[in-house]
Parts: sequence; C-alpha cells; structure tokens
Amino acid sequence: MRAKATRVRSLASVLLLLAIIIAAGASTGEEEEIRSKQRQRLSGIIIPGFASAQLRAWSILDCPYSPLDFNPLDLVWLDTTKLLSAVNCWLKCMLLDPYNQTDHPECKSRPDGGLSAITELDPGYITGPLSSVWKDWVKWCIEFGVEANAIIAVPYDWRLSPSMLEERDLYFHKLKLTFETALKLRGGPSLVFAHSLGNNVFRYFLEWLKLEIAPKQYLKWLDEHIHAYFAVAAPLLGSTQTIEASLSGFTFGLPISEGTARLLFNSFSSSLWMMPFSKYCQTDKAYWKHFSLGNSRGHHAYQCDEQEYRSNYSGWPTNIINIEIPSIRGVDAYPSVSDIADVNLSNMECGLPTQLSFSAREISDGTFFKAIEDYDPDSKRLLHQLQKSYHGDPVLNPLTPWERPPIKNVFCIYGIDSKTEVGYYFAPSGKPYPDNWIITDVIYEFEGSLLSRSGNVVEGNPGATSGDETVSYHSLSWCKNWLGHRINITRAPQSEHDGSDVQVELNVEHPYDEDIFPNMTRSPRVKYITYYEDAESIPGRTTAVWELDKANHRNIVRSPVLMREVWLQMWHNIHPEAKTKFVTKAKRGPLRDNDCFWDYGKARCAWPEYCEYRYVFGDVHLGQSCRLKNSSSDLLLHYV
Repeated sequence: MRAKATRVRSLASVLLLLAIIIAAGASTGEEEEIRSKQRQRLSGIIIPGFASAQLRAWSILDCPYSPLDFNPLDLVWLDTTKLLSAVNCWLKCMLLDPYNQTDHPECKSRPDGGLSAITELDPGYITGPLSSVWKDWVKWCIEFGVEANAIIAVPYDWRLSPSMLEERDLYFHKLKLTFETALKLRGGPSLVFAHSLGNNVFRYFLEWLKLEIAPKQYLKWLDEHIHAYFAVAAPLLGSTQTIEASLSGFTFGLPISEGTARLLFNSFSSSLWMMPFSKYCQTDKAYWKHFSLGNSRGHHAYQCDEQEYRSNYSGWPTNIINIEIPSIRGVDAYPSVSDIADVNLSNMECGLPTQLSFSAREISDGTFFKAIEDYDPDSKRLLHQLQKSYHGDPVLNPLTPWERPPIKNVFCIYGIDSKTEVGYYFAPSGKPYPDNWIITDVIYEFEGSLLSRSGNVVEGNPGATSGDETVSYHSLSWCKNWLGHRINITRAPQSEHDGSDVQVELNVEHPYDEDIFPNMTRSPRVKYITYYEDAESIPGRTTAVWELDKANHRNIVRSPVLMREVWLQMWHNIHPEAKTKFVTKAKRGPLRDNDCFWDYGKARCAWPEYCEYRYVFGDVHLGQSCRLKNSSSDLLLHYV
C-alpha cells in the first residue's frame, strides 16, 4: 500500500513537471510569437543619397568609334566600362539642360527601382564591392529574419531639384503611396532610413505633405505611417564640398577630368540643394503662402536675423569662399558685392586681381554667383536655378534651417573627428571653361582647429570637433538643436565591450542654439560612439543624436556598428517588456556569427560567454569556426 502511494506521488510529480515544462514552452512560444508579430508589423523605407541610386537609359544611342552602344534599360549610372570606352555618349545620357532640366535630345536616363538600384551601383566581381552602398545593410536585415517585403527602397533621380522631382516623376505622390501601401501590407508604421541628400528629400516630402493632407490629419497621418526616422549623415546646413564641385569639379573617383565633372555637376539642379547656408536666415513658412490673399511670390524674401550680421562667417568656422577676381571691369560688374567687400580701387586701376571672401549666406542668397557672373558662364545658369527651384519653390525653400520633424522617434546619426574641408581659396587658372578656376588652398577642420593645406593654423571659429570628411561638424550637428533643454549623454566604445569604459552624464543642461560636447575621457586607441538622448521634452516623442568617431560620410551606411545600434534600438522599441525609451548601453556583445573571432593570445574564441568553437566543413581559418552559442533572438533579450 505504501509502495503504491509512493508510485502515485511520483507519477503526480512527473505530471506536474511536464505541465510546468509545457506551460513554460507555451509561454516562450507566445512571447516569441508576440515578438515575431511586432517585428513583422514594421517596414523599412530607404531613401538613398546623392549619386547613390542607379540610372538606366531610356533611349537608343549609337556611339561612334565604340563597340558599346546605349540601349533601353542599360546602366548609365554607373557603368564604368561604357564610361571608359564611350565617354561622350555617356555624358549625353547623364547631362541635363541647366535651365529647364530636360534630357539631352539623343539620350535620356531614368532612376531604376527596387533594392537592386541602391545595393551596388556597378555590379561586377571587381566593381561591385567598390560601388556597394546599401548591400551590407540589406544583408544584415536578412540575417535577422526580416521579410523581403519589409524593406522598400525609394530611389529617385538625384540630378533634379525637389520641385522637378514632383513635376516630372510625381516622386512625392509615389512616396506617399509607398508609406500607405506598407501600412496596409504590414499592418504597422514604417522606419525611414535616409542618407545624405536623402534627408533633404525626406524634409521636402514632409512639407509637401502638409499641402496634400488636411491640417488636422497631418500629425495623425505621420503617427500612423512613420514610427521612427533615422537621419544618417544629413547635411542639415549644406556641405562646403559642393563649392569645390561647382567651381573646379569633383570626380567622385571616376576616370574623368575635373572639368568634365564640373560640367556634369552644374547641369544638375540638385547641385544647389546641398549648398552651405546660414542658420540665421529664414523665409516665410510655405504653408501659409497658400492662404495669402496677395501674390505668393512676394513672400519669398530671404530674411536673416541680427545674429547673422553680428556673427562672423554666418556661424560657420570660416569664410567658405575666398576668390581672386580679375578687376579690369571694375565694381560695376558686381554691384551686390561692393557694399560688403573692401575693394582696393588702386589695385583695380592697375588691373591687379581682387580677392573677395564670401560667407554661407552670401552663397545661398546668390551674392557670390552675381560677383563672378562676368567671369564664369555657369554663374548665370546657377543663379537661374537658385531663384527658380529654391528661393522660388512654392512648397519650401530648402536653403533654410530645419526644425525637428514632427515624428515620434527621431535619430540623427553622423560621423565626427575626421579631417573635413570647410573653406577654399580659388584663383583664375588661365584656361578656358570649364577649367577656368583652380584651388590654391584648402581650409580643413580637425581636432578643434582650422588648418590650411600646408598645415598652418588658420583663424576662425572651429567647432568642438570635426566632421565626416564630406560635411562639416557645424552642419551635421545642427540636429542637436532638436534636443530639449535637459538630456542624458552616454559615451561607449564602438566595438563589443563589457561596460568598463562606458561613461554617463545625466540631466545635462542644453541651452538652445548652443553646441554641447561632453567632457569625458578618451582612450587614444578606441573609437567611441556618443549618445545624446532626450525622452522628456516632447511628451510621447523621443529624440537622439549619435556621434560615431571616424565614421566616413559615404561609408557610414556600411558600418556594422551603426547597423548593430539601429537594430538593437528598434528591437528594444517594439518589445512589449521594454521599460525605458532607449536601449541600454551597459554592454555590447556579439549578435552574429561574424562578430565572433579567434583570440590568438588566449588560444580560444573571444567572448566565450557568447561564442564557442564549432567547426563546419569549409572553414579555412580558426575565426570562421567561432560561432554563437545561442541564436541571435536569444541574445537580443539581454538588451530589453
């Protein structure tokens, strides 16, 4: 009898244990299902930057003296083979009329569609990796199980001004439909990833949307369709490198001359979209122009506040352009400059050149182009586009500072601490157009100082650090004004770490329109990422700025550090058990097999708590055999 009772208790214990296991499994399955559904709800919409999407021919063009012709759907941007063998034909397919932005009579190009248009510009065994843009980003998404219909690319003709994008291609109408289709398909809002000029495109879309949707429905539409906006390497106050491209040419590494590159760049109306401008200058809100009883053209005045005239260099580190102009035609050739430049009349009478300097405001309001109008044929064309497509744009003057977009979660991400061009010295070259200007000196910002090309220190207003090699820190960091008056700052190593080198400052005061840079220690051999986070200033909305040491402007979208941080933040946001607005920075461990590697000093896989040695047939070195112990989804639970 006692033995029977014992067997009954044992059986009951086993049944209870099985019930617990089943319940635990059901609970785990339910949690995984919830996480899977949350992940499936979101979509990712990618807006590429300047020259970061393929263009294809939409014509039949016979190229004499070359075995290669252009046929419909042939790659134009970028096909280096045809560029090398038939450069004149290639230029016909790329150039636009500088006044009306129409195609060449013999060839036209149009943007390609889909993810393939932005992953590799020139696919091939050698050219593919060299022209890779968003390919690594897409591979990362695939590794973490993101569905194919959840990532949507929205390439555009990056040669056009914003108004022409809508006029010719209805781009912003299509972009609105893309957001609405993604919501219907996935059942949830989208994440917007914009790089470089893509941020300017997205800004224009938000302003255009105000005129398409009833005012009371505007914010509701944004909340329903956009969960978060990642502004990556955004030239929020323009880029000085566009000045180099406009006056002397910038080849982007292509096998063409600088003069040809200049001719090409200045035929695009988008060349002015990235011109540097002053943060102190504004125009009337375009939205209210449509409710004005008078002529809306009278509201396009470019107005600057008193700070513009009290500050040096329009708030930039230095004058952006210093140029020698032949003085044989006198001051009447550029009356708009005579009031702001100290012209040496005695030198002019002797026919000596006069050096003039121009700030960001004098570039964006057209003063500079008027000054060289009699010496450079491109000036009239650029002035025409500046007035027509920017100052006269009915939706928005893009050459004005951008306030925080009204989106739930905004992340501004950029690279810092790289040597970046912020000013130029130009002089006549004595050669005919388009090679009529040469750069005699360049001013760089680096490590809190301004340096000339020869290495001499230059006076000016250097920032706390430098930019990302293409856009200056002054322009990139404008989004710090989107943060509130009290923020949290965290600095952590970019690589995987155990938290020992993480530094935190809480409730830091941040006055508006003032830069904020933490006084934290740095190890000279470590690259850091600094997070500025604000979840309190605007109820229900979060704002963050991430600064990545040594992250290059063009390559930042391929940075595994950036992809890791974006993924962790989004995983944290959609997890039902997340208790904070931002993901923890306390530690960073491997998330993929590729993050594991062999530690030769200790003769084992590094990060033994995450990685283990597991050989798979085909591995050719020890590092390849280091793999995660657990799945990526299990590791992500450490960051909730």
